[in-house]
Amino acid sequence: MITGASAGIGRAAARAFAARGDRIGLLARGRAGLDGAVQDVTAAGGKALPVVTDVADHQQLDFAAAQVEEAFGPIDVWVNVAFTSVFAPFTEISAEEFRRVTEVSYLGFVHGTMAALTRMRERDAGTIVQVGSALGARAIPLQSAYCGAKHAINGFTESVRTELLHEHSKVNITVVQMPALNTPQFSWVLSRLPRHPQPVAPIYQPEVAARAIVYAADHPRRKQRWVGASTVATILGQRLMPAVLDRYLAKTGYASQQTGDRVGPDRPANLWEPLDDEPGDDHGAHGTFDDQALGHSPQLWLTEHARPLSVAAAGAAVAFGGAALSRQIR
Repeated sequence: MITGASAGIGRAAARAFAARGDRIGLLARGRAGLDGAVQDVTAAGGKALPVVTDVADHQQLDFAAAQVEEAFGPIDVWVNVAFTSVFAPFTEISAEEFRRVTEVSYLGFVHGTMAALTRMRERDAGTIVQVGSALGARAIPLQSAYCGAKHAINGFTESVRTELLHEHSKVNITVVQMPALNTPQFSWVLSRLPRHPQPVAPIYQPEVAARAIVYAADHPRRKQRWVGASTVATILGQRLMPAVLDRYLAKTGYASQQTGDRVGPDRPANLWEPLDDEPGDDHGAHGTFDDQALGHSPQLWLTEHARPLSVAAAGAAVAFGGAALSRQIR
């Protein structure tokens, strides 16, 4: 099951799971985006069942889970991705807008986890992958609602994880903390900025995130996984010098999140309604920053190959030690 599967990270993750022949429940609001995701999954070798779903509504998510299990059998992996946001100073966000971001970007994860655990705990099997963000550890200006939601996901997931450990449950829950990604969100979230929103460099392609999600689903015992060197630097920097980062981001955080292109106040936004609902409105996985985005992350590669590299290093150490001892004896 993948929420937010019509575009961005969710769309790329659907393709990545499909490449190994998985059966996937695709959940999102936009019909055109879901149709495109189904085509991607089928072309990659998987099977897909799209269900139009607003994750802010727990009943819709529970109904979608029931539909997918009826079609494909028990859900093994549930990936919570869906979100929305508002780019604006906090004082320019209405209470209704802030509530809506929280309902989708935080409570959507809560609702998805509820629907998953309702089924997985009975079977004592399954994995939940929460797609987090470096901004869940280090907040930045102009994204108070989104950063608040990502911080909340970390606390909520940590609590649920300890409860599952207390039960000695075989159900796993893990968080994948993401870097800045080239997704369509910067073209369709509600923005009150004078210029077009952009991710803070370095920017990665959504396929990097997708590979991390699949890896986390296959290796879910770790509490968190950090994707991209920028995520590592951000989280460690917050632990070491949070006050310095406060001042740095106060100076740079406004300009670094905007391009030089001005946008009007009537720019379409997906806060209340999807922008990929009508035929021809499929936005796909990528945003408008392909020329700046990185398709690979050496840090993620090292994470994926940590065990074989450790074994190789240990073997090399043993061989070196044996050679040195042999020379000593001679």
